[in-house]
Formats: sequence, C-alpha cells, structure tokens
Amino acid sequence: MNIAAAAPVRTRGRPQGNPPTRESIVSAARTLFLERGYRRTTVRAVAGAAGVDPALIAYHFGSKKGLFADVMQFQCARALTVDDVLAGDPATLADRLIDAVTHLWEDADFRRLTAQGDEAADAIREYLEQELLARLVEFLGGRDATARATAVVTILGGLIYTRYLNPLLTPAALTPSEARHVLAPALRAALAPRTRTTTTRTAHLSSPAPGRTTFRP
Repeated sequence: MNIAAAAPVRTRGRPQGNPPTRESIVSAARTLFLERGYRRTTVRAVAGAAGVDPALIAYHFGSKKGLFADVMQFQCARALTVDDVLAGDPATLADRLIDAVTHLWEDADFRRLTAQGDEAADAIREYLEQELLARLVEFLGGRDATARATAVVTILGGLIYTRYLNPLLTPAALTPSEARHVLAPALRAALAPRTRTTTTRTAHLSSPAPGRTTFRP
C-alpha cells in the first residue's frame, strides 16, 4: 500500500523548511511573476529557473497559488517585519506601523505583484489576518486585545485601499511622512487600552416604583 507523504504545514511569515531550496524557489518565482505575470508563469518554468524538480514545488508550496502566496508573504516580511516593528518603543509603535506599510507599498515591484488578480488579494488578506492581526493580538494582550488589533488593521487596511489599491486623490497625494502625521493619532487611539465603563445604579428612595403606593406617616 502506498502512503503519500504528508504535505508540510505552512507557517506564518517568511518561508521555513530548507531555507536555501525554498528561498531559491521563491526568488525564481518572484522574478518570473514580475516578468510574465501570474497567469503566464508555470510551475515548470519556476522549477527550471530554480534548478529543482517541479515535484519539489508541489511538496513545499502545494500549488502555484501557494507559491505565489509565499512570494507575496516574503515581500511583506522584508518590509513589514512584525517582530522588528513590535520590538521598539511602544510610544512610537503607531508611527512604525504606518512607516512599514508605506515602505512596503511604495516599492514598485511589490505594487506590480499586487496587481495580479485575486491571488494577490488573497495573499494580502492572509498576511494581514494571520500575521499582522494575530501577532498584534498576542502583543497587546488583555481582554480587549482583539478589538484593539482589529481597529489597527482596519486603519492600515484603509490606508492601503485609499492610497494604493483604489486611490483617492487626497490620500494618494500625501507623502509617506504626511500619511504618518495624519493617521498616527487615530492609530495611537486604536492601540490604547480601553477603559471599562461601569454604570452605578442609584436607588431613589423618594421615587416609588410604578404601581406602588408610598405611605407616609
């Protein structure tokens, strides 16, 4: 009986496994995706450029779509390294997040990759949700960590959409430093711990409950 080898579990962020092999495949794939586009790039062509057997690409990445997702995530990790962003001064975390996003999206090659259809959109969504959002929840901690991290990623997603994917005139005209100046206050507010509000119920003894009669001596 033939037992198929289990495919490796994909991890967040930069590709793992056999680094020289995986990274040579990702590098070759990135070049071909930029030159030919997603549709015209074949797994066999990537294997030939990387000098590996096509079966090795299927083993490491599952499919061409999985390979493209890793190319996108590798690009994201180069500019938006979450560990580095979170490691600095908490007071300037909002500024670092905005700078990392604008640095990534100002790169012409990355912009060309993001224009390659649903595959690019899926890869961006996966990175924002599984890498940035999940890591922010872990970093912030506490009962409101998910809400705060969600607010942060929503603001950054709005920046990406209105400045790069479907540009609006005013956001697109901002320089990266101006974008940071405009959005940092909102991002700092999203990152800040939320104050629990409590409602104090005061009994008004002088005001009888409806339907009751108050007898006074």
